[in-house]
Amino acid sequence: MFDFLSNYSDPTFLGAFWMTVKLTVFSAVGSLVWGTLLAAMRVSPVPLMRGFGTIYVNVVRNIPLTVIIVFTSLGLADIFRVTMGASGDVKLQAFRLALLGFVAYTSAFVCEALRSGINTVPVGQAEAARAIGLSFAQVLGLIVLPQAFRAVIGPLANVLIALTKNTTVAAAIGVAEAAYLMKGMIEKEAQTLLIGAIFAFGFVVLTLPTGLFLGWLSKRLAVKR
Repeated sequence: MFDFLSNYSDPTFLGAFWMTVKLTVFSAVGSLVWGTLLAAMRVSPVPLMRGFGTIYVNVVRNIPLTVIIVFTSLGLADIFRVTMGASGDVKLQAFRLALLGFVAYTSAFVCEALRSGINTVPVGQAEAARAIGLSFAQVLGLIVLPQAFRAVIGPLANVLIALTKNTTVAAAIGVAEAAYLMKGMIEKEAQTLLIGAIFAFGFVVLTLPTGLFLGWLSKRLAVKR
């Protein structure tokens, strides 16, 4: 029944899901870094930085992810000749451009999740830190963000799970991940329902343990008020 899975070598079934995992992990790390910086901008005392953070988040969150991913390929690569250091390797270039698009999109949601966590930190703590001479960056890095991260592990887990599922959009620019292989199989095989069920199960295997672990971690590290 499952013999057709071995008929594909570029990518293989496991190779396609490994590509999905790589897209998820690298995009998650990049989104966490950029999203944290955006959250810092949104609560910054500098009006220009607050304005940039606000505009970026509100604009990017309201653009469909497919549009952003396609723009990274057709816009950045084809028009502006952005190769992401992989001008001689089309597959690697597509992978890196997809990462750029996922980071740009997902970081907006990471920012808002973190900003909600920042709002849970009592104002008195920040005021006390400033009273003893700490700078804004020190207050944010030493006092506010550690508590904010603990408060938003649950929401960040939801963002990560959504990112895992969103990686299927990378198939639109030729990244050989799970959805790309599924599309090829459905076009060539007669077992559409079985193929769909197998790939759906694969994504459940990727996302369910992640959600359960981060849900447990969220309760374990919750800040007691």
